[in-house]
Amino acid sequence: MKLIIFGSTGSIGRELVRQGLEHGHLITAFTRDPSKLDIRHDNLKVVRGDAMDLPSVEKAVQGQDAVLCSLGAGAKGTVRARGTKNIIRAMEKAGVRRLVCQSSLGVGDSWDNLNLFWKYVMFRGFLRHAYADHVSQEDHVRQSDLDWTIVRPAAFTDGNLTGEYRHGFPGNDKTTKLKISRDDVAEFMLKHLTQEEYLRKTPGLSY
Repeated sequence: MKLIIFGSTGSIGRELVRQGLEHGHLITAFTRDPSKLDIRHDNLKVVRGDAMDLPSVEKAVQGQDAVLCSLGAGAKGTVRARGTKNIIRAMEKAGVRRLVCQSSLGVGDSWDNLNLFWKYVMFRGFLRHAYADHVSQEDHVRQSDLDWTIVRPAAFTDGNLTGEYRHGFPGNDKTTKLKISRDDVAEFMLKHLTQEEYLRKTPGLSY
């Protein structure tokens, strides 16, 4: 498949690029700073651009089969929501239907998956701006007519790819470990590009 990855130099995006190439996909990595992506491959095209700039997003999305979105802005900013809105507009204009978007466990009806620390210290405290950004991001995706899947991973770890994790658990489930490796998040996102199990759904992801 011809895939474009937004957020390709972030911790999840970089792994999406690496694993996508391993699976034989033709990858377009969209990034503001190509020098931050140290991966080289014949099937990799690196495009300089800003997700906040609609014309550059529209140009990059043309001709793609699907879109993977892992935009991030640390604890601050509105890059996730505003950038994703532009991506959706570009996809609708280009006729690209499939979007897999990375959000966060705790957003929407997954709030009760979290423990008190993540609810009130992190998402109501240190990460409140990032949390609000993800909420708005999900709203944009849900309101679109695209064939979307919103993936809600727990806290990222630097662990290896295991392929052994829980997904799609109920929103009141409190038995997960509230963590998952970046490698496993990328693996799940790529695998579900071509599956309909979570079409227009918001699966949580955790060990």
